[in-house]
Amino acid sequence: MGAEDETWMRRAIALARPNLGRTGDNPSVGCVVVKDGVVAGEGATAVGGRPHAEELALDAAGPAARGATAYVTLEPCGERSSGAASCGERLVEAGVARVVVACADASVLAAGRGLERLAEAEIAVDLGIGADEAASLYAAYRPRP
Repeated sequence: MGAEDETWMRRAIALARPNLGRTGDNPSVGCVVVKDGVVAGEGATAVGGRPHAEELALDAAGPAARGATAYVTLEPCGERSSGAASCGERLVEAGVARVVVACADASVLAAGRGLERLAEAEIAVDLGIGADEAASLYAAYRPRP
């Protein structure tokens, strides 16, 4: 953890900002997938709330996601209300080596589930990098019970 992690997390935060208040019940999340110091893919939660930031970033990264680090402003979902693969599952399937998360998510669809899924797959997780700055993204976010 260091300056590089903070730089990439700031990029993820910048991606999330433009869609604040435009993602329905979902929070606006930013995700940057980095491999060998280069952005392999990035995304932000789409207007209306879907697709999620991780989905867009992983799709953009394609095979380059294997062994990469994903920087995510909010804990990846561990379950989807739609029944689709969760962002935690998608990160595991993509083969990322590490996930850096700014803020935990209190939503019943996340609330540790996404991080648990990553840990079960033996993916390194760092929580809290950029949390102070990212917290402003979620000040008005009220997860569904």
